[in-house]
Formats: sequence, C-alpha cells, structure tokens
Amino acid sequence: MQIEERTKIGYYPGCAITMGSSSEEYGTSVLRVSEEIGPELEEIHDWNCCGASSAHATNHKLSTALSIRNISLAEQSGFKEILAPCPMCSQRLIISQKDVADDEKLKKDVEDAIEMPCNGDVKIINYLELIKNYCMDEIAEKKKKTPKDLKVACYYGCLLLRPPKVLKFDDPENPTSMEEIVEATGAIPVDWELKTNCCGGGFTLSRTDVVLKLTNDILECAVDAGADAIAVACPMCHANLDMRQKKIEKEYNRKFDIPVVYISELIGLALDLGPISLGLNKHFIDTESVVNAFA
Repeated sequence: MQIEERTKIGYYPGCAITMGSSSEEYGTSVLRVSEEIGPELEEIHDWNCCGASSAHATNHKLSTALSIRNISLAEQSGFKEILAPCPMCSQRLIISQKDVADDEKLKKDVEDAIEMPCNGDVKIINYLELIKNYCMDEIAEKKKKTPKDLKVACYYGCLLLRPPKVLKFDDPENPTSMEEIVEATGAIPVDWELKTNCCGGGFTLSRTDVVLKLTNDILECAVDAGADAIAVACPMCHANLDMRQKKIEKEYNRKFDIPVVYISELIGLALDLGPISLGLNKHFIDTESVVNAFA
C-alpha cells in the first residue's frame, strides 16, 4: 500500500518499550525503521499505561478507562490509526474499545472518569499489521543487505492472535504475516509447530517453573526445526526467550544459544541501519551471528 503524503499514525509506545525500560530496543528499532521507510509515527501526547500487566485482572472499569483515555487522546489529535507495537497493549486497547462499544453504561462511566468522549472510530494495529499494510514494497525497494542462509523461526505467542473474534488478526492457528515479512528481508522462515504457543508471560513472577518449561519447549522446537534465530514482536515473549535462556539451559541441561530478535531489528538489518542503532547490542543472548548473516 502506498503511503499518502503526510499520513501520520498515532504511536502508542506503552511502558515496556520506552527509553530506559526492559525492552527499549523494540521501541528503538520500530522508530528507526519508520524513519527509513515510513509511515510517520507521532507519539500520542500525554499517553498513560494501558494497565495490561495487572489492572484488567483487578478492576475492569479502571483498566478500561486507562486504555480508553489513550484512544480518546488519539481521536482528539485526529489520528485514524494507532500503532501499539506491544501485543499486550494492542490487545488491551482493542478489547477496551469493544467493551465500551458493547456497553453503554460502561462507556458513560469511563467517559465520566477520563472526562473525555470516545467515539471508537480509531483502528488499533499491531506492528506486523503496520508493516504488512504499509511497508512491504518499501522494504523491497530500499533493502540493501540480504542475509546468507539465515533461518528464522517466527514466534507469535498468544497476544497477537487471541481472542481471535476480537482481534481479527491473521489465522490464530497458522498465521503467516511474520513469515512474509521475514521473507521480505531475505531470511528464510522455518516450518515449526509451536509458533503460537504461550511462553507463560502471565506467570513470569508467580510461577517461574511453568515459564521455564513452556519456554524450553519453544526453544527446543525452534532449534530442532533448524532455526538460526527466533523472531518476535512482543516484549514479554522476548524477555522469556532471551533473558531466561541461560537459566533454561541450566535447568534442562541443553545448550541453545539461539538469538531472539525483534522483527523490527531484522527489517533494520536488511535496510543496513546498523546493529547498534537498532539495539541489537542490548540482548542477553549474543546477536552477532544474526548481524554477521547480513554482512
């Protein structure tokens, strides 16, 4: 799709990928790629946390108000679309938007709480949607480097796809959006079985043993399928597969040493934007093998 001149999309970074946060390299690479191939992203002024980590489990009205306030701010700025690269954020924004559309009393209570109206006519998109909708031709036109024999396991996790009747993104059982983007960079997506399995993100602090088991299964499946790297589009998935990988190796007595990279970083490498500017030096598992594949 060709980008109309001066088209701007509202950018909702959320907490996890802002500067100084645990997954800032995702936000850094998203913005760097956007600067190179568009579309123009404009941060929503005065955005707030959407409550994705816990608010929705404790107070439905509060969690809805947190998300709807961001949507209302975007509407006031005239945006027709909001990019929320973090799937936790995009899911909460979409679900909250649907909840107020389906419940007039909740809508009134939320609007009273945030002291702003919410029309509900802004579309919330995730990062894969942004690239698929706006940037595939631009990647092909501006790609400067093609990796040599880099095999990538595309890992979607849960939140990009579920609940499918609400999110309405790709095939919830066998999605292909990320594979198409990986192919556009010149890398080779591998066929594997656990690309939509849960990494246990919700149990990160409360049941670490469960997280280690789930992530071990994912890493094992990707490596056994011949992947040289795992691509993700979720800060929580990245944290579990990258940050915990050494502990998983120790727990299950198997060496993986497989880089876990954001899909935006792969795009940036194909555009020759430089690994440091994309944040590839901030990962726990060394990404040198991925960078060298684009040399």
